[in-house]
Amino acid sequence: MLGIIEITVWHYVGFIAAVLVFLALDLGVFHRVAHVVKFREALAWTALWFTLAMAFAGLIKANRPQGEAIEFVTGYIVELSLSMDNVFVIALIFAYFRVPLALQHRVLFWGILGALVMRGVMIGAGAALIQEFKWLLYVMGGFLVFTGIKMLFVDDEGVQPEKNPLIRLARKFFPVTQTFDGDHFLTKMAGRTALTPLALVLVMVETTDLIFAVDSIPAIFAVTQDPFIIFTSNVFAILGLRSLYFVLAGAIGFFRYLKIGLSVVLVFIGVKMLLGIWDIHIPSGLSLAIVLAIILVSIGASILAARREGKHLPDDEVDETGSRG
Repeated sequence: MLGIIEITVWHYVGFIAAVLVFLALDLGVFHRVAHVVKFREALAWTALWFTLAMAFAGLIKANRPQGEAIEFVTGYIVELSLSMDNVFVIALIFAYFRVPLALQHRVLFWGILGALVMRGVMIGAGAALIQEFKWLLYVMGGFLVFTGIKMLFVDDEGVQPEKNPLIRLARKFFPVTQTFDGDHFLTKMAGRTALTPLALVLVMVETTDLIFAVDSIPAIFAVTQDPFIIFTSNVFAILGLRSLYFVLAGAIGFFRYLKIGLSVVLVFIGVKMLLGIWDIHIPSGLSLAIVLAIILVSIGASILAARREGKHLPDDEVDETGSRG
């Protein structure tokens, strides 16, 4: 290990600046022209973001106290796992609004940029509250156990834009066009600024992430209370969410048991937090192994079930309507 580096505000600034550079390259260079993100391309991007996350874990291991790198990786895996459920809801939103495949990456780009801001605020507020009121950790633990059990027995309500207060508010102040206007969120209608359906999709995606953050942010506080580890692991998980969407959305049938696995993960993390009441602590390395095992078993069982039914992973073929072949 090199000398231990104390985290300052400049480390946050440097990290955020690096993320903004990556995002600018993503939208301004690699996806400057809207196009359909194919399965193999998405898989390559997913591998790249995972590699960058592990490289960052290596930097933490070399420059920070022992154990923080494990906490980062655990937090990253937890956040990435919980994001998978978010992916399937986003797929439902895109299907409901009939968003062309070529426009989906743009929505996800701006949606994730907004998610970074929202989560940064939530992490900062959560860290400050827990530092002041330690008992909030146990409240979060109980909430996660409840959420995990509820996830097992309550079916998703599907996409219901009419029940979204932000959608209703947007419709109240702006006219909304009936058709898309390329990749624009705003357009002109009868001389007035109007929203396109793509703008409503963006609002739905942002709202969905906010709802999922209510589960995922408390979950990572069970791993560590270090704001820098929490923030950076969240950011890497969110950055990988776009490419992960294009990998998973075309293979939803291969993840039927993933929801069960995620519910078990939430219950495990909640119990881990509640055990702190009796001063019982599960080591970070063991927590990482358990979370990985739960997710891998649920994915493995899903793939076996799909294979028995003769399903195949998506390829890169896209038909004339924009659907994958």
